Amino acid sequence: MEKVGWPLFVYGGLSSCIAELSTFPIDTIKTRLQLQGQTLDSQFKQIKYRGMIDAFYQIYKQEGFLSLYSGISPALIRQSTYGSIKFGTYYTLKRASNEYFQVTEDVTVNFGCAIFAGIISASIANPTDVLKVRLQSDKMAHCLDCNVFKCFRYIYIHEGIGSLWKGVVPTSQRAAIIAAVELPIYDYCKYKLMAIFGNHIFNHFISSLVASFGSAIASNPIDVIRTRLMNQKRNKNNNVVQEYIYKGSIDCLIKTVKYEGVMALYNGFIPTFFRMGPWNIIFFIIYERLKVNFN
Repeated sequence: MEKVGWPLFVYGGLSSCIAELSTFPIDTIKTRLQLQGQTLDSQFKQIKYRGMIDAFYQIYKQEGFLSLYSGISPALIRQSTYGSIKFGTYYTLKRASNEYFQVTEDVTVNFGCAIFAGIISASIANPTDVLKVRLQSDKMAHCLDCNVFKCFRYIYIHEGIGSLWKGVVPTSQRAAIIAAVELPIYDYCKYKLMAIFGNHIFNHFISSLVASFGSAIASNPIDVIRTRLMNQKRNKNNNVVQEYIYKGSIDCLIKTVKYEGVMALYNGFIPTFFRMGPWNIIFFIIYERLKVNFN
């Protein structure tokens, strides 16, 4: 059973920040791949990168290694809030629910707790996600003096404070799906493998890898939609306000499939999985060690 209390929130935030810092360049590549090829957006119509390796090479060669860490500040701020709330809420709710229903490891209970934790944490942390996506965009990465504060100021002045919650619906949906797939699968695998490996690092490694693959398949289409919604801007040209290309998540889904095909929803899948795998492995190993050593 998990210990209830503030340590679970602290462990979740700390482990999330370490995992984020370790795998962030892959996330930047994923974002670039998801943004390109938009038929309706002239800024991102060109297919600039042929894949994950080519994107890494071009970004490194043309923009420098540090461009792979564009948006790291809001990403770490996000994880310190999103990660803390998500994992702290999930394991606290799980413990309380298991005691209430008198079960040990029930997938249905875990599924419900994970959905709730994912939606709440993603909704609160959405502004940091918007800032991260904007700074990762290649249009912003070329701006050498851009930072999280200037990006926030630009959005606030030109688009309004409400724009920081742009894409909150697909973000919450994505977080709910990832949490609903990832956390119950991890806990179920870990529980089943306890008889073979015990509470050992190898158990945590296998369980987190299996959970990552499932969540990557389930979440990638929503992640593409979320990224495109967050990145679009409303600017003034000759006192005429340009409208958004996508009116919402459903509109973005329909237009993406119509003009680019269904597989466009899986743009960036390889870096998504290559990031989710190491991210979850690093997170869960550190998280489990913290619980063992400090509880």
